[in-house]
Order: sequence, then structure tokens, then C-alpha cells
Amino acid sequence: MRTQVAIIGAGPAGLLLGQLLAQSGVQSVILEARTRSYIENRVRAGVLEHQTAAVIEAVGAGARLAREGLRHHGVELVFSHQAHRIDFDALTGKAMTIYGQQEVVKDLIAVRVAAGLPLLFEVADVKLGGLDSDFPQVSFTHESVEQILECDFIAGCDGFHGICRPSIPAGLLRVFERVYPYAWLGILAEAPPMGEIIYARHENGFALHSLRSPTITRLYLQCAPDEPLERWPDARIWDELQRRLTVPGGPRLNEGPILQKSVTPMRSFVVEPMQYGRLFLAGDSAHIVPPTGAKGMNQAAADVNRAFVEFFKRGSAAALRSYSSACLDRVWKVQRFSRMMTDLLHLNPTDSPFDTRCREAELAYLATSAAGAATFAENYVGLPVP
Repeated sequence: MRTQVAIIGAGPAGLLLGQLLAQSGVQSVILEARTRSYIENRVRAGVLEHQTAAVIEAVGAGARLAREGLRHHGVELVFSHQAHRIDFDALTGKAMTIYGQQEVVKDLIAVRVAAGLPLLFEVADVKLGGLDSDFPQVSFTHESVEQILECDFIAGCDGFHGICRPSIPAGLLRVFERVYPYAWLGILAEAPPMGEIIYARHENGFALHSLRSPTITRLYLQCAPDEPLERWPDARIWDELQRRLTVPGGPRLNEGPILQKSVTPMRSFVVEPMQYGRLFLAGDSAHIVPPTGAKGMNQAAADVNRAFVEFFKRGSAAALRSYSSACLDRVWKVQRFSRMMTDLLHLNPTDSPFDTRCREAELAYLATSAAGAATFAENYVGLPVP
């Protein structure tokens, strides 16, 4: 097989890159280890930045997003038993859209399949070769047949546990990592959401109220990374959510049957550089953020810029050479914001009383200062993509 760009991974980054390339007449083949059913039904967070929603629409996959996405014009910060609203429309003129990552994946797959573009599922034994040459290649097995895909470039969009990052020779990547001493107990509930996303810092720990649809709510509670789910019967979950998220005199959360429960560990992770020879990393293969700032899928979409298009259509390698530095400039700003939100809203067992008071003061500043609220809103709705 022969193509211009081999894309490893059919997550949002790989599928979006495939559509951007196709729009400019650049050939690509997408290889995915999982089944189509698995990746289309793998539930992930779905808070889309303004620019992410715009690029999905631009590649022709935004029809259902426009119909079903829930516009999200601000957030509430709850602390000291009071609620404070950050108004994105007033501060930035932009809004967010609630639309599940698995729905984005479904739409991008449908567009690619309808166009007859190569997308192979259940690919095994994937190996990358010739990364430091002008003739890289990908060997793999599909439907019991061993194949070799020759290409000009490889896009590593296969996530944190994929094969692309480990294919870079040892010692060439610098790893930056932070593991947090707490996790999220997440539930999916059949209950109408309250209307906006609510972030709460409470003396019992962090809590989050988010939306999935007009009838489905996503909620989280701070817990230990090794928290046994059997310690959290439904009644205890709802009691603790009501305690942490509601304020005196305010409305109570709508309760309903809990459809899913899971514990999500939290970490920050970045590798530098994000490229080696003809291999370019994007999304979770190069960086992970804690979910507090709703940045994971959005940063993956930001990575997928037009560097390949610049090369193939205009013969310019400048965008390729600067790919890593351009991406990392934004990646680290996103990491900063996600870490700030995570540290600010969670109870850290290592915090001193001084640390606790400083975090409370920072929240009060965000809630009462126009400049503080504007900085928060600018980062939340999404920094510019070069």
C-alpha cells in the first residue's frame, strides 16, 4: 500500500487530521487497533472549545453537532457555600458546546466512510520503520493478511498507550509528568442537568456537575485513587453530591438512576519534542491533562494543524520543522490552566492551612475580579490555535 500520510489511531485527532488532509487533496490511510463499535461507544468527556466545534463543522462533520450539541455560556464556581458565575459570552464573546467525544468520533467516521477514504479497523502487529529516513513505512496485519504501508509521513494519534511514542529511540524524548494524590468517582445519571457546568470546592472535597444531554447528567466526586466502588452505594453518592454542589437557598440537583460508575486517576504528562524524523505525535500520545479544565480532546484537535498541507500543497517544510515547538507553546499553556484548576478545586492531603487559605483567596479573586474572571474565561473557551 502507498499513501502520503499514515495516521495511526482513529480517535478525534486522527480522524480530524484525515478530514483536513482530504479537503486539501492529501491522501491518508487511518489504522485503528479497536473495532468500530468499540471506539464509537467508548464514552469520554465532551466539552468542545469554540474553535474545536468550528473545525469539526469546517470539515463537514458538524451537522449533528449543530442539532444536538448543548451550548454552554458559562460556569458556576461554588465555594464557601456560595455560587459565583463566570459569563463566557460577556467576557469573551464565545461559548462552549457539550457533545460527547464518542459522538464526534461517530460523525467523523461517517464522513470518511461516506467519502470512501481508507479507514481500517482491528489492525494488529503495527510496527513503524524508517522514521529517520525519507521513506517511512508501517507494517501491520489486517484480516489475517500482513501488509506494508509506504508513506511520506506518519501521524501518531494512537493515545497514551499506543505504539507511536515508544517507537522513538530511547533517550530522545524528555518526559514531564505529575501524578495527583486524588481521583474522580464519576457517574452517569438518568436525570435532567441543572443547566450549566458547576465546579465546587467543599470541605469534603471537589465535585463537578456536567451535562451530556437534556436527560443525562455527568457528575464527579473527589476520591482516593484506589477507591473501591462498593464503598459508594447510590444513596451515598447522591447525598455527597447534594452536599458539595448545592448552596443554601439554591436548587437541589435532579436525581435519577445511576447508569455508570467509575474511578478516574489524574495525571499531567508531556513529552518533548513531539516529532522524530517523519513521525509526528498528536493528542494523548504526546500529552495528557487532568480532566478538570476540559482540555483533552480540544488540545488533540489543536495539534492537528495544517503542517502537512503546507508541505504537500506549497512545498514548504517550515511548518513541519516547527510543528513541535508550535504545538508545545500551546500545550504548556493548557497544562498550566488545567493544573491551576485542579490544584485550586481539590483538597490535597499535603496542603498546609496556609495553602488552603491561599486557594480560597484565589477562588475569591476569580469570582470578584473582572480581570481574574476574564483570564479564566479566555483559557476555558480556548486559546488561539496558530
